[in-house]
Amino acid sequence: MISFSRTDDSIFGRWWWSVDRVMLLAFLCMIAFGILMSIAATPMVANRIGIDRFYFLKRHLIYITPSLVIIFIISALDEASIKKLSVIIFFVFMILIVAALFYSPGIKGAKRWLSIFGFSMQPSEFVKPAITIITAWMISKQNKFPNFKGKFIATIMVAMFVALLAMQPDIGMIVVTIAIWFGQLFLGGIPIIFAFMMTIGGICVVVLGYSLLPHVANRVDRFLNPDVGDHYQINRSLEAFSHGGLFGVGPGEGVIKKHLPDAHSDFVFAVLGEEFGFFICLLVVLLIAFIVIYGMFKAMKENNLFTIIASVGLLSQFGLQSFINIASTLHILPTKGMTLPFISYGGSSMIALSILVGMILALVRHKPISYEEQ
Repeated sequence: MISFSRTDDSIFGRWWWSVDRVMLLAFLCMIAFGILMSIAATPMVANRIGIDRFYFLKRHLIYITPSLVIIFIISALDEASIKKLSVIIFFVFMILIVAALFYSPGIKGAKRWLSIFGFSMQPSEFVKPAITIITAWMISKQNKFPNFKGKFIATIMVAMFVALLAMQPDIGMIVVTIAIWFGQLFLGGIPIIFAFMMTIGGICVVVLGYSLLPHVANRVDRFLNPDVGDHYQINRSLEAFSHGGLFGVGPGEGVIKKHLPDAHSDFVFAVLGEEFGFFICLLVVLLIAFIVIYGMFKAMKENNLFTIIASVGLLSQFGLQSFINIASTLHILPTKGMTLPFISYGGSSMIALSILVGMILALVRHKPISYEEQ
């Protein structure tokens, strides 16, 4: 058990007595589940594609160290530093998204990934937490200075991000981004008629995505009509849950994962269901729900509007991404390539989520000094 004296004025000491240790422990549990699932799910995938059996596991473990360092560093930052960091991340990774449109080889028809010095990343994953912080900043600043067009600035920046996502295309991330942006504007106070118009606009985006993008229409059609298209992955996923039952077949004993191409990433929750059963799956869902609800309760106790809007936005992002992954695995929603935070394999996703988690911990930690909104 880590212990520091309350009089310890070192960086670690100040961090330890200010960070919310309950939430920190919850996030560490998610990371631990990720290690467990990497051990369970990745060797079969590696064997299937003819690489070292522990290739994905080794890479997953390698990414954990920088992820923990990022969480610590960002969670120790003050409010002003979080804002500055978000602006830097936003512009740097927006440029990388543009680069991906030109230089990405394209995976399944989408240009989302970029390889830099051998590290494959999805730049849009890093923009998500940054745009959430910036939106909260702009809204809270307009609340303090009514003549400042913060909501307009935030809307333009979100629109720029959404436009680039549409070019990739990535309809799922567009829906998540717009949902978070709308929720933050709602918290900041908007007229009911504007909220209604934005809701209609969101529905139009989904309809246009279905009408104009064949791969989106194909996924929706397969979801709505079992007789249309290839249902191999989702059928194997549901079979894995059925085989696991209440208590699972045991660690490493799953057989359905051998026939599930994305067992280590998009469908890792199915591997969890087969090997550990319903109750462990429920435990993971409850852990995610606890993080979101506990974090929001903490945020709502703050007197700082920026902290409230930013924290709720980041927590909603974490929860919504988790929900989409789990719901897709259970065939409650059409399949969408979103990872289960810290549990699915993916270095780019893990690093981006570490930034998000660090920001959440920084915002909800105990602040001995009252920060002024900037």
